[in-house]
Amino acid sequence: MLDLRPVGYVVGLLVATLGLTMFFPMLVDIAEGREHWPVFAESAILTILVGALVSVACHNRVADALNIQQAFLLTVGVWVILPAFGTLPFMLGETQASFTDAMFEAMSGLTTTGSTVFVGLDELPKGLLLWRGILQWLGGLGIVIVALAFLPVMRVGGMQFFRSEGFDTFGKVLPRTIDISKGVLNVYLALTLMCAVSYILLGLDPFEATVHALTTVSTGGFSTRDDSFAAFPGLPQYAGIVFMVLASMPFVRLMQGMRGDLKPFFADSQARAYFRWIFYACGAIVFYEFLVSKTLSEAAVRERLFNVVSIFSGTGYGDGDVTAWGGMPFVVLIIVGAIGGCTGSTGCSIKVFRYQLLFRAVGMQAARIFSPHKVTILRHDGRAVGDDVLQSVILLFTTYILFFGLFSVALALTGLTMSDALTGAWTAIFNIGPAFGELVGPTGALNAYPSESKWIMIMAMLMGRLEVVAVVVLFMPVFWRD
Repeated sequence: MLDLRPVGYVVGLLVATLGLTMFFPMLVDIAEGREHWPVFAESAILTILVGALVSVACHNRVADALNIQQAFLLTVGVWVILPAFGTLPFMLGETQASFTDAMFEAMSGLTTTGSTVFVGLDELPKGLLLWRGILQWLGGLGIVIVALAFLPVMRVGGMQFFRSEGFDTFGKVLPRTIDISKGVLNVYLALTLMCAVSYILLGLDPFEATVHALTTVSTGGFSTRDDSFAAFPGLPQYAGIVFMVLASMPFVRLMQGMRGDLKPFFADSQARAYFRWIFYACGAIVFYEFLVSKTLSEAAVRERLFNVVSIFSGTGYGDGDVTAWGGMPFVVLIIVGAIGGCTGSTGCSIKVFRYQLLFRAVGMQAARIFSPHKVTILRHDGRAVGDDVLQSVILLFTTYILFFGLFSVALALTGLTMSDALTGAWTAIFNIGPAFGELVGPTGALNAYPSESKWIMIMAMLMGRLEVVAVVVLFMPVFWRD
């Protein structure tokens, strides 16, 4: 019989930790002088109490190593249970959100999707705005650890290719996860601090700089303003571009760079491809604008560069109406959103590494048509790619495309128009943030979506963040067999 106690112990600790972070927005509300702080005090006490009790109850099996089944359950369980507790400040606080809306917001936060159902952000208590930022910051940190520590063991989406990078955790998940977490946390904290300081120096007030640093480095995209980053034109947007790109880089390379070894970063083909593809996408959109308007301003170039990087990285900050750019630029944005950042980063979607393997595999197969007897080996960064890696990458592509279609149909069946359904499924399963269509409000909020649509998108956000296969496998009978 499957023993859930090791899973319960870790989940309990993480729930209690989530509760502790609720004291930060509570202190902000106290400092602001608004009578909203008891909401966070009550939510924190309840969350800490439940998490601690679960952890204590499961403590007698903490020394046991996690097996594959437990690793899957832990990974999915964390991204289901933590958002459930993250709903408390939204339901009890000034938003008075329903459980559906609160769960949507919390899931969007922890999966770093960035879609929102709230309007009037400028008037919300600062504690709630900070809480949304904290959810995304924790989710961004968590997904990097999952990508480096758990997905290689679970052989999801070709991540086993990275086990030789020194992150092989099979049989000793908890100790190695702690080691990985320390290195990732150092990089994450450094990026967040540098981002916040940059925003302050460029004109944002300390509170807004802090919240936007949390949501930039996590590539989450929650903002303190209904206008999102359009409220901060000029130099702050250039700073946002820099840090969104850095947060989309492989954190292993950033860790090596912080230790003084920059060579692996510049030699990483995935990072180089990401820079190239950003350049191609921005170049195509800017050139299209020049052809149409016969003129080009710094503001127009900045707006296009910012939105391309925002959607490519999956951050989802808004700056203007991208649908007004024309059909071709909009298609480019849809494509880059389905690519995402680098593997082992806070970036969203399928990831650059997998597209590189797919393109090389297609090219190799095409070459075999003309040289059927030639022996060729698929390589990435000079290392041979095994058949198991390629098969899991192809499986990931297949499941992403399949579920994108299924979620689109499901959203359409709830009464959404085709554009609402397609962009809703796109933004949710690829964890991008913005959606487009008739029911999307002028601020980008999805509050007008039916409750059924929101639950479908909640499921899509969860599956997209955990790379689909990690969730699908739980519904297979063979998973539960001893």
